[in-house]
Amino acid sequence: MTLAALAPVQQQFDIRPLSDALGAEVVGLDLTAPVSNDAFARLHRAHLQHHVLVFRDQRITPAQQVAFSARWGPLQRHVLHQFALPEQPEVLIVSNIVENGKPIGLGDAGVFWHSDLSYKDKPSLGSFLHAQELPAEGGDTLFANQHTAWHELPAELARAVQGRLAEHSYLKVYAELQRRSPWRPDLSPEQIAAVPTTRHPIVRTHPENGRKALFVSEHFTTRVIDLPDDESAALLQALFAHSTQERFIYRHRWLPGDMVFWDNRSVLHLAAGCPDDQRRRLFRTTIEGDKPI
Repeated sequence: MTLAALAPVQQQFDIRPLSDALGAEVVGLDLTAPVSNDAFARLHRAHLQHHVLVFRDQRITPAQQVAFSARWGPLQRHVLHQFALPEQPEVLIVSNIVENGKPIGLGDAGVFWHSDLSYKDKPSLGSFLHAQELPAEGGDTLFANQHTAWHELPAELARAVQGRLAEHSYLKVYAELQRRSPWRPDLSPEQIAAVPTTRHPIVRTHPENGRKALFVSEHFTTRVIDLPDDESAALLQALFAHSTQERFIYRHRWLPGDMVFWDNRSVLHLAAGCPDDQRRRLFRTTIEGDKPI
């Protein structure tokens, strides 16, 4: 067999913007086939430009999702290892399905606006979410552009956050999530030890495009460092309200086979939810980023 026969096939695909705020769909790319370096470079540019990419009609296996995700960087595993896919532990099962009296996945993922794994010393670069079963009603995911949120931040708020750090904690709302959902597991001492609080700039500089973005969320950001509690809470609430305004948002309505890739360095996201009687199951992989500056 010649080297030419082993080379990835040059696939033709389109990249089409989805909204004025952010987002683009990738149409005509088959991820069951190897992606050439040129095609990957084009996807990388689109990822930085649009922040959310929707790969349409992907019929890939979990192993193929892991392999494609790993081209973007090292993969991170979620602390709730109970919901990892056994044959592919890098895959987190996001699902509201209960079988034999037990949840098969994390059913309430994304109920608050957040950036994945911002509570880590090295938060996520980005996440892939691949649809396996979709509800007939609901199940949308919302994405908010934090570059634009920073750019349009009122001057008074911009001065208040300039140069400041905020604390991020996985445990911030965990007890509340357990009260909301009977399926949230108790954390073991080892799991608690694996998610210590960390500090990151409120305004981070994207390591690849050089643009500034707000980097706080209602899910994981607990307080502003070196501010009294009341001032910290008021400032964070103002930032949360500003950063998730409608004009910054793309709402993704899932189609069968969709795999969505978003940039956690520049985007917040939220799961809009679906009726309890509607089955929803998706596979998530998460790529490690770098320490925000």
